[in-house]
Amino acid sequence: MLGSSTFRHGVHPPETKHLTEKVPVRRMPFPEEIVLPLRQHAGRPARLLVKVGDHVERGDKVAEADGFVSVPIHASAAGTVKDIRLCPHPDGSMAESVVIAVDRFSPQVPRPRIVPRWEGLSPKQVVEEVQKAGVVGLGGAAFPCEPYLTTDHRTMVEYPERVQFGIRIMMKALGVEKAVIGVEKNKPDAIARLRETLPADLDVSVLPLTVKYPQGAEKMLIRAVTGREVPSGKLPMNVGVVVQNVGSIACIGEIFETGYPLIERVVTVTGPGVRRPSNLIVPVGTRLRDVLEFCDGLTEDAAQIVFGGPMMGAAQPDLDTPLIKGTTGVVVLTNKEARSVERYPCIHCGRCLEACPVFLNPSLLGTQAQAGRYEEMEASHLMDCMLCGCCSYVCPSNIPLSQMFALGKNMLRKRKAAA
Repeated sequence: MLGSSTFRHGVHPPETKHLTEKVPVRRMPFPEEIVLPLRQHAGRPARLLVKVGDHVERGDKVAEADGFVSVPIHASAAGTVKDIRLCPHPDGSMAESVVIAVDRFSPQVPRPRIVPRWEGLSPKQVVEEVQKAGVVGLGGAAFPCEPYLTTDHRTMVEYPERVQFGIRIMMKALGVEKAVIGVEKNKPDAIARLRETLPADLDVSVLPLTVKYPQGAEKMLIRAVTGREVPSGKLPMNVGVVVQNVGSIACIGEIFETGYPLIERVVTVTGPGVRRPSNLIVPVGTRLRDVLEFCDGLTEDAAQIVFGGPMMGAAQPDLDTPLIKGTTGVVVLTNKEARSVERYPCIHCGRCLEACPVFLNPSLLGTQAQAGRYEEMEASHLMDCMLCGCCSYVCPSNIPLSQMFALGKNMLRKRKAAA
């Protein structure tokens, strides 16, 4: 390995993982209703297959893939299709969704829907089965080393065999000969469990990494593990590397272990504003209010609910918003953490330059964003920004740089689409 187990720049926010890092994963009971948005992946929303009044079993397809970057949506609980309507989506929009009234007395046992044995499949067939299972990246763009979140940590500690099984399948499908599991050094229990279960017949190793944010971002991880740099505008495969979130790997292992599609996931529900922080197996489509109720509700001073981590997550204005496939965590902040701060003009201190892990000039980009000069932002390599929030975190003037850059990227995409 050429890597140094870390990368240049980055920040060290308080980890705040003590609330759930030792809390075992447990299963949440099924709610009365499930809400399944047809848009839970990159690309076009899935195409609807059911109508109001249809009965579905757990694991049945309610929508099919509609295009190249699209996957099917499966019922996460047995029940009756109650409605098909626009519902709140975690990204803040409204999305066409299938509302299922859950059968109160159903055993909720899904039938296998994909080929459970993978040994005789070709790499292409393995990929097809993963697509049929509705698998998407489970990192949710909230990197594993985000403060508060412990989903990946508990997955590695409690399901290491499943992680190793998923790695075995991925290595065959991709035709690679070497795999490295990067784990930050503050998770010694996860490192130990993964090393105990390493396959004897494969070249798989565990590399302890320096604790720093955003160590879990794929370009940072590639730098830390291999020493290779992914060029601007390029992808990991351009330097001969594939990066997978540990939750996604475990999910792939699970679907070939059980034959079930992606209908549930591990979610961290945490923060000082929730009464019982937990790591839960949650049916996809469970509404936020039902998850919080299972965790004994909110404290009196709860002020803000974020899907994902506090660095990159999105605040949620509606308790009826469902948790989708990419929801890694629910963080409830109190008035103390979510307090508004006064914003000041940029003092050109350079802290944002020292923090940016992809070596951009956030100060310059911020000036361009305030003036609406989006084409100039693109020339300043805005599209290389991964919206990790490091610049906003260190800014002494409290300028919301990351949010401004997200808006700039969105405006550029809209202008290109219009053109």
